[in-house]
Amino acid sequence: SFPTRTLFRSLDRPTPRVAAGLALRGWARAVIDLSDGLAADLGHILASSGVGARLELPRLPLTEPVAEYVQRTGDWGVALTAGDDYELCCALPADFGDRAQALEERVGCRFTWIGEIESRPGLRCQLPDGGQLALKREGFDHFLGRAP
Repeated sequence: SFPTRTLFRSLDRPTPRVAAGLALRGWARAVIDLSDGLAADLGHILASSGVGARLELPRLPLTEPVAEYVQRTGDWGVALTAGDDYELCCALPADFGDRAQALEERVGCRFTWIGEIESRPGLRCQLPDGGQLALKREGFDHFLGRAP
């Protein structure tokens, strides 16, 4: 079973990333709040920009319960499609990495590089073994009122 009790605490008391969002002005090429799941929300950026992305799944910053679940089951779907994270996903220039540490200290949250924007449309998710994950669903769909 999935440890939902621990995760509900984060859902009920999210930490807004207002300072981080403000600090990214002038740097970020795109930013979105992860409320409908990483795959769905990043998908909005990709579709609007006419680009694609490659995510390196082992780099995703997972909570301990989610990391344990993925380790135990091999199911990355929950890490990509569960919503209400209220974290920011942003596209930053390659040279931003040099500035990240100072910015992290200033705003009090960590920035994690999880992949790259690519010219080929679509989202590609690279598994730890180098293979590709085929996503069965992307996240919450407000028009359906549920995950597809």
